[in-house]
Amino acid sequence: MKTPRTALVALLAGAALTACAGPGAEPAGPTPTGAAPVTSQPDPGPSTGPSIGPSRPDPSWKGGPSKPPGPGATTLTGTIRAGVEPNCLLIDDHLLIGGPRDVLTPGARVEVTGRSEPGMMTTCQQGTPFVVESARRA
Repeated sequence: MKTPRTALVALLAGAALTACAGPGAEPAGPTPTGAAPVTSQPDPGPSTGPSIGPSRPDPSWKGGPSKPPGPGATTLTGTIRAGVEPNCLLIDDHLLIGGPRDVLTPGARVEVTGRSEPGMMTTCQQGTPFVVESARRA
């Protein structure tokens, strides 16, 4: 008699979780850059900040910063190397999150500007997350 009861509880739990997603919700999970999306805060709407997901090349982008870096931004220069997990890119001990993937390729010498985010969760098992605001070849 426990099996039908257990199946009913599992079915109800699944239905409840499905209802929480709502229409148009995106599935949670790691992005190709290794960053897990933040879902604990309400969506503030369109963002003008750095992109954490995969980036698409902007045809007007010329390879340099589109605006001066904000206060607290850091610039790193170095050669990109691949991490131990797929789609994880590093400069020294910094894990690059976001940025133009046509510029940020393993072996490329680049200059990136952004902010270190040591508390950010990623699926990459190495490096301190560094959210890229701009990148160009050095």
